[in-house]
Amino acid sequence: MKKVIILLLLSPVVLLVLFFGALAIAYSPVYVYRLVSMNVADVYDYQYFDNRVIQGAEDVFQFQKQLDEDYVEGLFHDRVVGSGMETFDEWAEKSQTTALIFIRRDTILYEKYFNDFYRESYFHSQSMAKSFISFLIGAAIDDGFIGGINDPMTRYIPELKERDPDFEKITIRHLLEMRSGLKYFTGYFPGTYIHLPWHDEAVGYYHNNVRKLLLKDVEIASEPGQAFQYCNYNTSYLGLIIERATNKTVSAYLEEKLWGKIMEYDALFSIDSQKSGFEYMPSRLIARAIDYARFGRLYLHHGNWNGRQIVSEDWVVESTRENKNIPRNSYPDWFGEGCKRTYYNFQWWGHANCDSTFQFAASGNLGQNIYVIPSQEVIIVHCGNSLEYYGDWDLWQVAEKITSLSEP
Repeated sequence: MKKVIILLLLSPVVLLVLFFGALAIAYSPVYVYRLVSMNVADVYDYQYFDNRVIQGAEDVFQFQKQLDEDYVEGLFHDRVVGSGMETFDEWAEKSQTTALIFIRRDTILYEKYFNDFYRESYFHSQSMAKSFISFLIGAAIDDGFIGGINDPMTRYIPELKERDPDFEKITIRHLLEMRSGLKYFTGYFPGTYIHLPWHDEAVGYYHNNVRKLLLKDVEIASEPGQAFQYCNYNTSYLGLIIERATNKTVSAYLEEKLWGKIMEYDALFSIDSQKSGFEYMPSRLIARAIDYARFGRLYLHHGNWNGRQIVSEDWVVESTRENKNIPRNSYPDWFGEGCKRTYYNFQWWGHANCDSTFQFAASGNLGQNIYVIPSQEVIIVHCGNSLEYYGDWDLWQVAEKITSLSEP
């Protein structure tokens, strides 16, 4: 009887060991370690990865400052009250907001940092990084390294065609639009929002050789150019194309084409491992919030930086405007069908309004946003570490309030 009891007690442990052993064989021991030790992603993850340093410029444009903090905090009144909070500061603390910057016509009306973050702190971009990768695709086209967005991805990654000829059907445009048809598993533990260990977002995030994963394991699930599916592998393939086309790391090219030209501070880009040395393109760019605002300013001005064209105007316009040639039924229902709707183009999110105005945004998990309101010449940067009391839609509501307050 004693042996039976011991076996019953040990069996869950044995099963757990076998389970994680199988994961280690399927992916890698490093993957399993990261999955177990880091668990759910947050804005401090970059501290557990090796990072490449991206140097800023020596002489940079500085925004003017004319603070109007009551006005800006008032724009968030509905969110504060709707969250059950009495004051803006209480909401900022409990929503785990870390930075909020509001700029209108090159003038800072609001710049505050919360929850032990400061101007010099590093802010994890999460999926805002995707918009920076999109910028680099445009820069590489400008430089002649990439022929154009209708090039098949296999022009730059030919070995994919050898593994599956259907990869030749996927173009750079498909990757930019998240309509590549790549297989992307998104399962969760039943009744929770916790990723299963083979959820592709977790696999790509914690893998210690993402380049090998892209070349050997990622498969095609459906015809490219059809349905939208938000898939991090699209951005990782774009990064691999940049690496192949320019013969430079993405970090080096980002420093050359953007950071070393307009940014005040250095930045970091996490890599999967020292041995592989491949940046995690979809989400692990780490920078200062004020430099995120500079990126918003660059796109607000169609790629022009004080008279210097950093990336072509056509690229910025095409990246941030709605492509009405994409059928609305390609998107999930929550994108909307009417005159007020969400869109996605070239790794940027957008909001279309019934008065024909629009906003566009680089957006990331846990409350990271560079939100641009062209009609009002406004840039809003929000960074945080939770979605409990904050969401991307909040800035759309703020944009509506700004517009209504500015009307005669």
